[in-house]
Amino acid sequence: MSSRQITVNRRALRDYHVLERVEAGIELRGTEVKSIRLGHVSMIGAYARVEKGEAWLLGLNISPYDHGNQFNHDPERPRRLLLHKQEIHKLQAQAEQKGLALVPLAMNFRRGRVKVEIGVCRGKQAHDKRETIKRRTADREAARAMRQR
Repeated sequence: MSSRQITVNRRALRDYHVLERVEAGIELRGTEVKSIRLGHVSMIGAYARVEKGEAWLLGLNISPYDHGNQFNHDPERPRRLLLHKQEIHKLQAQAEQKGLALVPLAMNFRRGRVKVEIGVCRGKQAHDKRETIKRRTADREAARAMRQR
């Protein structure tokens, strides 16, 4: 299965504990896909929401296509996520729990289609972030020591 990564929301991985991951399709216009292929996409501040039985991705910024015409897209428009009804109901139930959020984690091309990885996340506190940094540093030092041997 061919897959090419477009972007990763590193801030989300830093600020949240990811409890579950779901891959969803996304409804896009032609100029949006061309702009994404050029890498003009930002996930900072993006989030997902379930409204009226549909999943929406809000706050995702896809810059207008340079060679687009008068029908170029709005960079901040809400974009519908393409999921099965059961997956939408499951995400809605999880999002309604206190302290959980639906956050986009990554975007990639899979067989020529744009896919978004949505995470059901719980916010980290400052001491959790410090613990993550310590663990990452320890793992890096252990890997470095193993390579030197």
